[in-house]
Amino acid sequence: MEKIRVGVVGATGYAGSEICRLIAGHPQAELAAISSVSFEGMALSQVYPAYNQMIDLVCGTQDQVVEQSDVIFAALPHGLSQDLAAQCDALGKTFIDMGADFRLEDEAAYQEWYGGAYQDKALHEKAVYGLPEFFREKIRGKKVIANPGCYTTAVPLALVPALEAGHIESDGIIADCKSGVTGAGRKPTQGNHYPELNESFTAYKVAAHRHTPEIEQTLSKMVGSPLKVTFVPHLLPINRGILATCYAKLKPGVTEDQLWEAYHARYDGEYFVRLLEKGQVANVKNVRYSNFCDVSLFVDSRTGTFIAISAIDNMVKGAAGQAIQNMNLSFGLEETAGLTLVPPAF
Repeated sequence: MEKIRVGVVGATGYAGSEICRLIAGHPQAELAAISSVSFEGMALSQVYPAYNQMIDLVCGTQDQVVEQSDVIFAALPHGLSQDLAAQCDALGKTFIDMGADFRLEDEAAYQEWYGGAYQDKALHEKAVYGLPEFFREKIRGKKVIANPGCYTTAVPLALVPALEAGHIESDGIIADCKSGVTGAGRKPTQGNHYPELNESFTAYKVAAHRHTPEIEQTLSKMVGSPLKVTFVPHLLPINRGILATCYAKLKPGVTEDQLWEAYHARYDGEYFVRLLEKGQVANVKNVRYSNFCDVSLFVDSRTGTFIAISAIDNMVKGAAGQAIQNMNLSFGLEETAGLTLVPPAF
């Protein structure tokens, strides 16, 4: 079997470069072409010296990536993927969007939170939301895939089993999340400037983060009725990782054993979700560089509160790794192909 030719548009950003890193170890895919507006004509290993003699491909143009690839990953800011998606679709190429242009099913929500519009509604109807643990069968064989965001992966993975089992109230859910600074992208800002970030820990975009409607969309779809969450993200002075601590009220009579049963039923067959033993706490350190999501469960019996905590690497399960997981499903490959790296222990 010939290897799948992979192209990455926006390869020099953090998400794009992670796709390149992971594809370099994929047994059935190879990096065929990359592009970067900022670094056109430069080798990726010149931009990221860690890739020296490993990924020395030179950044070309977007059109070259489309021409030379079977699957195109678009690691672009929101608003820049729709034309590229249409180009790939017309050529029968698989398109996986790392941005937000195809994530929201409701155009009004996209207009409200991102200030844009759907250029081709028929193309949006073709798109599938790529959170494999919940929508695997819908992703298989699809050619337009919206890769979820980082918070929007961590929060549903923490909450869905309890919600779909009817063990927690759908009103009053709180998602208290923390992210490493790579989630802000590679372009420097005052907020991620070292003196501002170091020895700092702060909330940002409180009750106003763009991932809010995406989280609500996934949770609502899984329970079959609309729900809302209070979502507060925080910025950690670390490179990688997301920790999502989610709170919900238990329904009357629900026991801790019932919660554990629901999570085992949902996740025991999921390679990338590791349900931790009772008493263990999910830690971003234990999932670094991997496509795993660690989940830990707690019950505060005094207040009747359920606490679910998930930890992911925001650049892997929250971005590039999940995108490759979606590519594997789209092309009929083993879902774990290229994604079985053991996280470092220290």
